[in-house]
Amino acid sequence: MAKIDKMSDRHRLFEKYESMNAKELAEATAEFDKEFVALKSRPLSPESAELWRRARARPGRPRMGKGAKVISVSVEKGLLARSDALARKLKVRRAALIARGLRAVLAHERERVADDSK
Repeated sequence: MAKIDKMSDRHRLFEKYESMNAKELAEATAEFDKEFVALKSRPLSPESAELWRRARARPGRPRMGKGAKVISVSVEKGLLARSDALARKLKVRRAALIARGLRAVLAHERERVADDSK
């Protein structure tokens, strides 16, 4: 319902300017002809500054951990097919499945090294 109200407000504004003659329109829009309108601006509020920062940020994948690094790895075709099938079954991406496997191996090795040092 609010969207309809906004549209009708825009429509009324459009009609207002549309019904003006050239002299009235020039007077109504004279402020936009002035130079250095930026001098009348004020600093952004913290909320607006955050919105501006996010709008100017480069689009991309969300950052995970320390970010991601694209690598090229050779994997035996059968192993890749099995891992892709498992990824589909688990409803995760291939990269997520590989990361999960790497974490498991690293955790296991950390435990093994800890046990060997005892």
